[in-house]
Amino acid sequence: MLPIFGGFTPSVDFFGHSDPYALVERHGSPLYVYNESILRQRCREMLRLLDHPDFHVSYSSKANANLALLGIIREEGLRADAMSLGEMHILLQAGFTPEEIFFVANNVAEEELGFALEHEILISADSLSLLEAVGRLNPGGPVAIRFNPGVGAGHHQKVITAGAGTKFGIDPMFVPQVKAALRAHRLKLVGINHHIGSLFMEPDPYLAGAQALLKIAKQFDDLAFVDLGGGFGVPYRKLAGQPRLDLVRLGNELSGHIAAFETAYGKRIAVHIETGRYVSAECGVLLGMVHTVKENYGERFAGTDIGFNTLMRPVLYDSHHDIEVYRKGGASAGSEPVTVVGNICETGDVLTTARDLPPLHQGDLLCVLDSGAYGFAMASNYNGRLRPAEVLVRDDGKDVLIRRRDTLESLTANCLPPTGDRARISRPKGP
Repeated sequence: MLPIFGGFTPSVDFFGHSDPYALVERHGSPLYVYNESILRQRCREMLRLLDHPDFHVSYSSKANANLALLGIIREEGLRADAMSLGEMHILLQAGFTPEEIFFVANNVAEEELGFALEHEILISADSLSLLEAVGRLNPGGPVAIRFNPGVGAGHHQKVITAGAGTKFGIDPMFVPQVKAALRAHRLKLVGINHHIGSLFMEPDPYLAGAQALLKIAKQFDDLAFVDLGGGFGVPYRKLAGQPRLDLVRLGNELSGHIAAFETAYGKRIAVHIETGRYVSAECGVLLGMVHTVKENYGERFAGTDIGFNTLMRPVLYDSHHDIEVYRKGGASAGSEPVTVVGNICETGDVLTTARDLPPLHQGDLLCVLDSGAYGFAMASNYNGRLRPAEVLVRDDGKDVLIRRRDTLESLTANCLPPTGDRARISRPKGP
């Protein structure tokens, strides 16, 4: 089925042998759909970024942690980053070995550090306090450290992860204290890392951040690796012709900075990058149904089942997602500004504001592009809504269910009565 609006043509037939309406009829609406071919293509683009004999790409599992997708990502040769005990557990379940997981810990309890140490997963400490905790739990062991070299970038203030005013990393002015903590606990510093932020579309901020981190690296002897972080952006405005991030220029200039560093450092070290969004965003779309259309005070609204419980990015970051429209029975003439909203009891539950779309009808199917990163990962049961199913379109065009839709029973599966037993809770008697 071709869209009546949008018409972005990806490099592969996104829905394979099926079509959007058939998928929704089988698995419910809203519905996340992923394409295996696009996922593999993006993995390979990241792996080709640098021509370096010891170059490694780590997938940031917080972007999307579905086991089926993680398995494909590992098959393509990527490692993985984890931000929590839960993510470490999921990555191990997906087949990643402890050596392939990097625990980038931020303000975590010793329980999480203990889990990483028990499973021999390398920890990155992003504060002196955390470094001391690692030293107490694992004296003489290996550790990495996250620095904040002062260069930040991102599509929204909330996703800039370096520079002044951000909570991440250790200020380079505390390098002497870092060295003292390493000595006190006999810790072996094997690598340093940083992350400038999420969704940069020009190479310059990333290159500036890399240079700043490499400058810090020179203050430590015998590092095994530097991790230059991620944040590689994708064009969320494809329908308007937004260009892609220039990975060729980025890779060429980054190679030059690394070569100069290794010459000055006197040895070759491993180079790691972290990428989440770039790998998974474009392989996923979100399908949802138009249920109501109305006009309020001169503004046209299309009410859908795509609430911010299903896709949080627009309400959280004012993010743009392109939309394709599908309809049984053909297209409408013309277009009109329409505000597309969800079914959550919040005024902020808005997907688009006054966007030019064809006149929408009840029963139209919307396809929200580039939803594979921070889509399902941020989904919730707010308002008692069911999280959607997830479907994967395989390389051979067949679609397979990779996560079941929530059920009403799953909403209360972990709840217990106040007494702690399973006795039936009686309805209070009225007056």
